[in-house]
Amino acid sequence: MRSFSVLLLALLHWVFPAAGKTISGLFRSETARENNGQYITRFLYHGENGLMAYRLENVPLAVQKEAKLLLFQGMEGFDNLSCLERVSGAQLTIALSSEEHNETIPWQVNPKTWHVMYADRYTCQEEEIDGGMESLGFQIIMLNPDSAGNPLDHFSAEEAGLHSFYFMLILAYFVATCIYVQPLWQALNKGGPMHTVLKVLSTALLLQGLSVLFNYIHMARYARDGVGAPLMGNLAELCDMVAQVQMLYMLLSLCMGWTLSRGRKSQSKLLQWDSSPASTALALGGVITQGALLIWEQFEDTEHHSYHAHRSLAGLLLMALRVALALVLASVLYQIISVERSTLKRDFYLSFAKGCFLWFLCHPTLVFLSVIFNEHQKEKILTIGVILCQSISVVILYRLFLSRSLYWEVSSLSSVTLPLTMSRGPRGHY
Repeated sequence: MRSFSVLLLALLHWVFPAAGKTISGLFRSETARENNGQYITRFLYHGENGLMAYRLENVPLAVQKEAKLLLFQGMEGFDNLSCLERVSGAQLTIALSSEEHNETIPWQVNPKTWHVMYADRYTCQEEEIDGGMESLGFQIIMLNPDSAGNPLDHFSAEEAGLHSFYFMLILAYFVATCIYVQPLWQALNKGGPMHTVLKVLSTALLLQGLSVLFNYIHMARYARDGVGAPLMGNLAELCDMVAQVQMLYMLLSLCMGWTLSRGRKSQSKLLQWDSSPASTALALGGVITQGALLIWEQFEDTEHHSYHAHRSLAGLLLMALRVALALVLASVLYQIISVERSTLKRDFYLSFAKGCFLWFLCHPTLVFLSVIFNEHQKEKILTIGVILCQSISVVILYRLFLSRSLYWEVSSLSSVTLPLTMSRGPRGHY
């Protein structure tokens, strides 16, 4: 069992690699020559006294290779530059001629991204290389100034403040748990037609809480060493992915179940869903598609982010899928509401629609709005905005399904089963 756990954790680390801003690795002349420079990392510096420090393992070899680090502020049109234009166009060039070196980054009014590349005497050489291709071991540490102006902050400008946000969110989860865990536990123990829905919502909320906790652990370690706990970051993304898939299945199942039931049930049983093959197939199709796109996105964007800015093809397809799902749910709920005469039932469906749209559209909307913000603000806006919006969505759905007076009135619990009960047979009275 222990070996299986170790294997599972290693697999997670391989599937979802994470990068920190204390970077260790190898400078490879072959890689630099093939790509007109070996790309190392990027970092958003702000203010003054930003620092980049390096350590080398083989200084004589570095001197013999004429090894150097190239720092660029912008990468627009970079792929169209020749090798010599890249090497000569760097804003900062740092010769790797000592075992350790600290380089102060020039002061800048607004936070700017600095890209780091490695090059040596062989990078732009066209002739065959005879020897001298041994790799160089290195460690690079990138630091921003802290509140006192000392270069001790491992966080990039785009990540500044997220550590505190996760701490406040954990505190909010803890307080809410202390207040609501007992009545929620009682509601779950009572069973009833809404039992499965509440279990799904509770599981999704638990996964969101675990994601926040894992992110906080990762960032707390990151604040100390610039590497953090990559496995915790990977587990945070995994928990969020499972929560996304679970919520999608529940919301699609409910809406499709209601719609399919209208065509074959009597007017008194419009909300009954007996897990028909059609509704299950529709829900599973959406779940499989979103799950595949989420995994694809992780492969394309290897840096750890809870919520991606969707610069990759997989990310764009995922955003389009969420918009399409929101439109499908809007169409389904509109058809139901347009023929519904009961005010209570319309209010129920409208509240359900608010929770659905907030869950599906918050991420695409924030990605769209993020274009008006500066680069260093985008990740924080996406992360904070999506977490808060989806938490509010879960709260809306919780209140809706826990509201006994409204829910009992809408669903006629004494005679009708509710969506997502997964029951094909008749149910008893509650």
